[in-house]
Amino acid sequence: MQFSLWLALAGAGVLISFTPGAGAINTMSNSLTSGFRRSIWGILGQQAALVIHVIIVALGVGVLVASSPVAFNVIRYAGAAYLAYLGIRQFLSKPDLDREQAAVLGNEPAWSMFRRGLWVNLLNPKAIVFFLAFMPQFIRPERPLLPQYAVLTTTVVAIDILVMWFFFALAAKSFQRFTHDAHGQTVLSRIFGVLFVAVGVLLAVIH
Repeated sequence: MQFSLWLALAGAGVLISFTPGAGAINTMSNSLTSGFRRSIWGILGQQAALVIHVIIVALGVGVLVASSPVAFNVIRYAGAAYLAYLGIRQFLSKPDLDREQAAVLGNEPAWSMFRRGLWVNLLNPKAIVFFLAFMPQFIRPERPLLPQYAVLTTTVVAIDILVMWFFFALAAKSFQRFTHDAHGQTVLSRIFGVLFVAVGVLLAVIH
């Protein structure tokens, strides 16, 4: 990939990563409940979904999903339902004032965080459609495809990890002062719960 083309790719990747969405909300929620460092597991799950999306598009399956209203809607509504479920669970969670107990409860297994991050991003067919429009701009069919896809995927994943971890997860640390009392914990849980549900509703209704 030419350096000028790679710079354009990197710029586009930065803009995409800074766009708020379910991944950003999930990252901030993980950072609040499990800590900044451990939020990386959810971020890695989201990146695994991103890689799967790239593979789907590269193999041509993305065209079938994008052109099949039934397949697209099944994935879309499943994703919306999952986000709504996460939001309701977050909204109804009870505050825990015992800081030692909260630390134990907040120590969610890495695999659980990874799996949730994976599903949050994977159940979004709009991402597949987006990559269908995004990827051809940076792929030259007359050149070997595998190295180009490797560069594209590595660049987008690396940028998204940096933005998610050092912007959204780090930003969530500023809210931790509100977790020291029941009212603050309740408010934060309801805010993130509403945000998850709102993103799920947007995923379901926006065509």
